[in-house]
Amino acid sequence: MNEQETGERDPGSGERVHWSEDGAERSALWRSESGARPPGKLAVADDRMTADAAYKLACEGTALLWRGDYHGARQLLAALARRVDRKPPKEGATPEESFHLYRQARFRRARVLGMLLVPLQISHEGTHSAYSVPLRRAPEVAQACEEAYGPPGEELTLVSLRELQGVLGAHEWRRKGVPVEALGGDRVHPRHGVFSPVRGEYVGLVARAPLPPGEPGSLVAFDIGTGTGVLAAVLARRGVGRVVATDLGERAPACARENVRGLGVQDVVEVVSADLFPGTADLFPRTEAGADAARADLIVCNPPWLPAKATSVLEQAVYDPGSRMLRGFLDGLAGRLTPHGEGWLILSDLAEHLGLRSREELLGWIDGAGLCVAGRLDARPEHPRATDSSAPLHAARAAETTSLWRLAATG
Repeated sequence: MNEQETGERDPGSGERVHWSEDGAERSALWRSESGARPPGKLAVADDRMTADAAYKLACEGTALLWRGDYHGARQLLAALARRVDRKPPKEGATPEESFHLYRQARFRRARVLGMLLVPLQISHEGTHSAYSVPLRRAPEVAQACEEAYGPPGEELTLVSLRELQGVLGAHEWRRKGVPVEALGGDRVHPRHGVFSPVRGEYVGLVARAPLPPGEPGSLVAFDIGTGTGVLAAVLARRGVGRVVATDLGERAPACARENVRGLGVQDVVEVVSADLFPGTADLFPRTEAGADAARADLIVCNPPWLPAKATSVLEQAVYDPGSRMLRGFLDGLAGRLTPHGEGWLILSDLAEHLGLRSREELLGWIDGAGLCVAGRLDARPEHPRATDSSAPLHAARAAETTSLWRLAATG
């Protein structure tokens, strides 16, 4: 078992890991979708290493590069998880304290479990290159990794087994899809790093809320932070004449476009890359001459529900530091609505039950943005953790309500 300081940066080629193995100096690219830094030390490990020894090294900050059987690595990861989960929750803590302790525990769990690494190499067959894991009984990973990481490069990469399992799981979600009741059971296919619409209550709210006045076919709608595109598709299926869906980055817009085509609403829904609201009047012929913003009859937004820091790409759909997206949506909404238009804010009150945001604070933001509440629809959560008394933060989750706030401009 050799240990070597790692974590250097090679300009222009990303972060690298360097270690000694079999008397030779080795190097590989470092990959982490959560943005984790390369580990400070690395030890080569295989099936002979005990779970207790691995746990001790991981807690001390030493990563384990696995060279044994792939299924042995999975078993070791499960054993590490059991050890890191042993600490009981603090009794007598307030809801807010419980949340922050929960987040600290999740961060520590992710850090420890992220110390078990596997190599991800590039295999070549003629002119074709593909990802593979050079371990005994390793699964086929080529398609899943290409979906998550893009076309393979030329160099060996080290990745945490936990992340690789997430990539493989995301591939299965994308392959099988998620049935959506509001779409008549048709399936939405998430991509890696894009939040899956497994919580059907928020989709159901958009499916049953009354549309703004006018013939549905004449309405223009924006879906802000579209993700998989599920809400844009629901609006299209309800007869809305035009839907412009926005999201940041590359993954979510690409995922939404794929689902829009698969659901047959591509003639109604247009997906654009934008931070919150879509852009110029050139894209929207209905915008009045001289107006500085495109307007819509209906603007829908399902922002992340909890004002806390996200620690991974996927968590960005749940955690919104400083309520940036929520406040940005509210502050810009009035200037983007047509005279009789509505904004639909879909938001869980879980943050209120955790003491992270009060109802008065939310209502103050709405009023301060020149908006009023025209109505509200509520739905109880349907996910299993709402009724599981052993789940973290159970009391808050059991009291949770998801609401669709119908907002109108006061000016």
